Order: sequence, then structure tokens, then C-alpha cells
Amino acid sequence: MQKLGLIAGGGGLPVEIAEHCERSGRPLFVVRLKGFAGEALTPYAGAEVGIAELGKCIKVLKRAGCQAICLAGNVARPDFTSLVPDLRGLALLPKVIASAKGGDDALLRLLVAEFEKEGFAVEGAHDVMEDLSLPAGPLGRHAPGEDALADALKALTVARAIGRLDVGQAAVVARGLVLAVEAQEGTDAMLGRVAELPGHLKGKPGAAAGVLGKAPKPMQETRVDLPTIGLATVQGVARAGLAGIVGETGRLLVLDREETIALADELGVFILGVEPPKDLGQA
Repeated sequence: MQKLGLIAGGGGLPVEIAEHCERSGRPLFVVRLKGFAGEALTPYAGAEVGIAELGKCIKVLKRAGCQAICLAGNVARPDFTSLVPDLRGLALLPKVIASAKGGDDALLRLLVAEFEKEGFAVEGAHDVMEDLSLPAGPLGRHAPGEDALADALKALTVARAIGRLDVGQAAVVARGLVLAVEAQEGTDAMLGRVAELPGHLKGKPGAAAGVLGKAPKPMQETRVDLPTIGLATVQGVARAGLAGIVGETGRLLVLDREETIALADELGVFILGVEPPKDLGQA
């Protein structure tokens, strides 16, 4: 197995990947991004690196003998004027700023290309852990009825539409009405907004209606930034009075899988995987 360099931001995904490598015996080195990576990654062999220290990042990965890398976890878009880059980061900074104007995905593609230039194979989280991604059909005990299925398909259509504009990856639809779309605030905050909407627009605990749909942006570098759901997502969906969650098979990551399914079963929330359209650019 190729030694994996895990470039870790915040959240639970990097921890799951690290634990998986430990269980499977895959050699691992963790680059903890300063200010983002959680303390749970501290016990693993690795180094702390600032997000603008590209040269240092490449150097420590090569010194550790890493042949492949995986970028995983949450990293907020920085204030570029406050970055403290090393020489390699400084040389790339004009391209980074220019790419950032084209959206998050353009920026991520630039970073992936830099690592590939250095000879690293770039693996997605779902490549490292094949059982992370959403399978087809219901995941758990609950399945959508006819009305919820219609909401689910429309929510995915809306999510793909805003994705083409590089706005976000998620949308909420209830009874055919678009209640919210995700932007920079993220899914949890969007669900918080839905929970505050008037009761006649959405469901409520015990009478759930509406679906959260999440889909990658059509132009997205899927090795880096696939959408995710987890325990907080299920809790937010239930709190907002929604009936379920839908995503594309193989293109939505389910974190804390067993616990997330158990919580969804307990709260009456369905999790549904549907096949992505053949022509994702026209979805």
C-alpha cells in the first residue's frame, strides 16, 4: 500500500480516514492544517502546517515517504491579506487569488494540480474508504413516500443548479416549494434557517415534510470536496421538520455511518441514494 499523506482540515472526516488507515494497516502521515485540524489527530505521526505553507507541506510529505495524498476536512476560505506564506506559497499566491475569484472549485483544482506536479497521487476520501459513499436506495429503515420522493428529486435538481453557479451543494424542498439553498454558511446553518420558517411552509416533528438534497457541483474536483452528511445533518433535518435526506450514489459521503443510520432510524428520517444523471453537466 502506498503511504498516505492526509492533509487534514476540521470536522470528523479526517479522523475517520486516519482511523481507517490505522485499522487497515496503511502507512499514514498527517499534515494538520493549523487552526483547522482537531486535537483527535494529534496522536498520529505528522506535522502542523499553515494553509499558505505549501513548500513546507510538500517537504514534510516527501520526507515522510508519502506517495499519495488525500485532502479532507473543513477549511474556511481565508482572508488572503492575512496569510503568511512560505516561499513556495508566496510564488503561488497570485494564481491562488486569481483562482479564488473563479470559485472554491477553481482554487481546489489549482492545489490538486500542484501536488500532482510533485508526483503525488491524489486520492479522494471515498477512494481511501470505499464504504464512505452513499449506496443506491434507502439507507436504514425509512423510505420516502410518493410526495417525499418528488421533493427529493426536486431538491437534487436545485442543488445541481446552484452548483453550476458555484454557489453551494445543498437545497431544501418541501411540498414542491424551495425553502432554502446553501451558500457559504454551510448545511447546518441552512437547516437552522429552515427550522425558523413558518410552520405552514414545512413539516414539524411528528408530521415531517420536505427533503434536504446534496449534490456535488458539476465542475467539482470530486477527489477533494464531495458533500457529506453525518449526525449533525440528521439532527438538523429532524429539528427542521423535514422527512429526509437525498444524495447521489457514490457522490455523497456518510460520516459516522453506523451511528448516523441509527439516529436517522430513531428520528424517523430517511436517507436515500439515487443514481446521478448520465450527463452531469446538463443535470
